[in-house]
Amino acid sequence: MPYKNKADRKKQTNPPCGSPAHEARMERQRARRAFDKANGYAKRKGKDLSHKKALAKGGSNKDGYYVECSSKNRARNGKTKKK
Repeated sequence: MPYKNKADRKKQTNPPCGSPAHEARMERQRARRAFDKANGYAKRKGKDLSHKKALAKGGSNKDGYYVECSSKNRARNGKTKKK
């Protein structure tokens, strides 16, 4: 249900620069931009880039990533992908 008064809505805040959460967000952003530059945005539209080793578990873009349906990527919730 929408807010009746916009003043009641909490302001979205991003983590401060230099924090681990900020660095992970920038890593995800770099992966999206690199993929779009190589393959075009149309290949990724409506999907997520899933890292082979989760950034939360110490992974990086160097470990690799692939395009995956957003619902599957987010439902996995940090668990490893079944083979």
